[in-house]
Parts: sequence; structure tokens; C-alpha cells
Amino acid sequence: MKQQSITSLPVSPDAERRSRMIKYTVAMGIRVVCIVLMLFVHGWWLLLCAIGAIALPYFAVIVANVQSAPTRSQVQRPGGLEIYRADPPARERTRDDQ
Repeated sequence: MKQQSITSLPVSPDAERRSRMIKYTVAMGIRVVCIVLMLFVHGWWLLLCAIGAIALPYFAVIVANVQSAPTRSQVQRPGGLEIYRADPPARERTRDDQ
């Protein structure tokens, strides 16, 4: 099993649900505006508002139910890494080394 890192985790279910609800609510708000405008406009504008009021629920559900792909970002290594090693402990000097 592939181990997940913090940069490869998907969006939390609550955040994804909230995002989808906002998209759906915006689309339904536009639909309500189209329905209200149908009372006041004439000609081609009436047809455009009617098409919007009829077609928007279908597209709103499609857009709201599409799961967003998890954004995977590669962790960038900051430049070349240098490895510092402590010098090995110096041998104790014996009388022979002096």
C-alpha cells in the first residue's frame, strides 16, 4: 500500500461537500433569476431565459456531482542539500604519538 504524505492527501469530505453545495446554489440562484426575468422580458430574451430555467438544473447537478481530483503537488527540494558530518572523535593521544 502506498504511504500517503501530507501533500498527497485529497481534500477533506466536508470541504469538498461545501464546494459542491456552493456551485449548486449559485446555479440555482441563476435559474431563479431566469424565471423572474421571464415575467419582464419579451422576444428572444424570453426564449433565452426559458432555456436557462429549463437547462440549468441538469447542468447544476452534473457540475455539483463531479468530484474534484486531488491536487497533488510535488514537494520541491530547496536547492542542493549538503550533508554535514561531524568529524570523527580524535583518538586519544598516547605518549607514543607525541
